[in-house]
Amino acid sequence: MNLPKKVEIIEVGPRDGLQNEANFIPTEQKIALINGLNKTGIKRMEATSFVHPVYVPQMKDAKEVLEGIEQDPSIQYMALIPNEKGYERAIENGVRALSLVVGASDSFNLKNVKMTREESIKNFETVIAKAKDNGVFIRYNIATAFWCPYEGKVDSGLVLEMVKRIDASEVDEIVICDTIGRANPQQVFELLQSIAALKPKAIITTHFHDTYGLAQANVTAALQAGVTRFDTSIGGLGGCPFAPGAAGNVATEDVVFMLHEMGIDTGIDLQLLRSCVEMVKPLTNRELTGHFHKVK
Repeated sequence: MNLPKKVEIIEVGPRDGLQNEANFIPTEQKIALINGLNKTGIKRMEATSFVHPVYVPQMKDAKEVLEGIEQDPSIQYMALIPNEKGYERAIENGVRALSLVVGASDSFNLKNVKMTREESIKNFETVIAKAKDNGVFIRYNIATAFWCPYEGKVDSGLVLEMVKRIDASEVDEIVICDTIGRANPQQVFELLQSIAALKPKAIITTHFHDTYGLAQANVTAALQAGVTRFDTSIGGLGGCPFAPGAAGNVATEDVVFMLHEMGIDTGIDLQLLRSCVEMVKPLTNRELTGHFHKVK
């Protein structure tokens, strides 16, 4: 196998992982989790999101979370935003790295933000321009890049056109998301090879959910396609409120364990990750989908 020596793990548990929890998680527990993750060696994480609390009530304490965490200057803390108003709120709260989401599928995008794909892309043009003028890092997530819960399989040609268009806007990172966890390794490898052939200037990252138990196989396929950056969620927390049936994200501790077993460095301490999983358990009523934490 052609494997890299080092891989970067981007922790999305505090935002993507927690957003789908039905019961509101106290702010101090979110802060404690992020502070715990700070110590593991993770250097990038999605900390919260500035979305309207009517749509994602779990994130209504974004300001308080950012004010309460022990911000390590060596760690990039990102916040997801849905629009220009979210951009202004995030910047007011000192955020210097923002995450945007547009679905490749129109049906998903309409459910998610009540806009078509094209409307969302245009909506973010002003945000990206402002961010570039202010030196703010932008990661651009292409949701439902493989499958849509409403339309089925997504045309890879459409995704490639989105990548070209987004890359031309000079964002810093493009994230290819298997939002409902339906992709398979062959599909992942082929799409990522096609994206690599475009020679994008932006960092390419992948984001896998584990609905069908294929997430780690898909990570391996992405590695073979040359990708070295992966979104993961502590304990396998996650799901999407606008993607029925989507399971949690691939578990951070499982991916780190797998990579270490393969001789790939992540810079992350597995035992400290296990401690963070213990912090996560009381935050959810669901059984955690990760495996590493179950092995003593």
